[in-house]
Amino acid sequence: MKKTVRDIDVEGKRVFVRCDFNVPTDGEGRISDDRRIRGALPTIGYLIDHGAKVILASHLGRPKGSPDPKYSLQIVADRLSELLGKKILFISEPEVTGPETKAAAASLMPGDVMLIENVRFRKEETKNEESFSRELAELADIFVNDAFGTAHRAHCSTAGIAAFLPAVSGLLMEKELRFFGDALENPQRPFTAVLGGAKVGDKIPLIENLIDKVDRIIIGGGMAYTFLKAEGYEIGTSLLEEDKITLTLDLMKKSEEKGIEFLLPVDVICADEFRNDAPHDIYAADAMPKDRMGLDIGPKTQKRYEEAIVSSGTVVWNGPMGVFEMENFSGGTRAVAAAMNKCGGTTVVGGGDSAAAVRQFGMEENISHISTGGGASLEFLEGKRLPGVECLMD
Repeated sequence: MKKTVRDIDVEGKRVFVRCDFNVPTDGEGRISDDRRIRGALPTIGYLIDHGAKVILASHLGRPKGSPDPKYSLQIVADRLSELLGKKILFISEPEVTGPETKAAAASLMPGDVMLIENVRFRKEETKNEESFSRELAELADIFVNDAFGTAHRAHCSTAGIAAFLPAVSGLLMEKELRFFGDALENPQRPFTAVLGGAKVGDKIPLIENLIDKVDRIIIGGGMAYTFLKAEGYEIGTSLLEEDKITLTLDLMKKSEEKGIEFLLPVDVICADEFRNDAPHDIYAADAMPKDRMGLDIGPKTQKRYEEAIVSSGTVVWNGPMGVFEMENFSGGTRAVAAAMNKCGGTTVVGGGDSAAAVRQFGMEENISHISTGGGASLEFLEGKRLPGVECLMD
């Protein structure tokens, strides 16, 4: 377990909080989804209530290591002020830790909140260079990492700064680690992993790590067709990673040897082309035509997967079942989201496309936890160490 803000005295201290304010914006530079900002509110609120002097930091977009007004955090400061109901001091300096920022940080009073400029305006940030880590650390007395979404990156503001300050997790980070940790180490059984997405190659480390932990693996998405091909089925023009066929056979064999139920699609929805209005039909998984591509799991598979999910004690889901962005091929992903809502056990959605799908369908309410980290959640489930977590005090 890592120490959290609750385990350290913050009263009167300057607390540097790394948040994940990398919010999506519309064509006019307005925030189109503020969930990541809202996700940081419990930690910020706790620090305010306990008399801390709060210094917030984040990246936004990919400014390529130099100042770019398009990626300024001003819009985040404005939205944060609205959500907190108090004025947030925002200092916009190209060097991020310039004299104005330093002076503002030094003059904060207990309960004050300031936000510094986009840390990726400095090229040193993503290189985790000690000089910039030290500059950030000089602003504060304590480091709090609440940015799970960037915890798999060893950057100055996510890991490097911890070499110079006492480092603990925020409340959002604590929640992420608790749900994923409990799912992997102490799951209620049966424990089911639902895995989708485009490529098998992206999920091999994940499957290899989960084989020793789960009772059931459900496969969907574009990666399913490599598994079906490995079983000897015709998959038409569906997505195929031919160099992974042997590996998929090995994974299925390992699962069988360990008594793990390994579920593949029994029917699929195939189309002539990769577009929403393309002619499409349902085919048995072993009867796909040579000139069509699979773009979603079929209704029999949806029902089978739903029954497996609903009967589970713990479910971790990472990756959509089909091309959910296209309405005609969203049924499989929608069915999994609905099943996650019906399941009475612990349900965890592993960020990225799965989280986007759940929100798109408006099915967030009854899911135990929807992760804020796509890449971070995937690496955590793979059993990898996350630099932004490892640097925190035990």
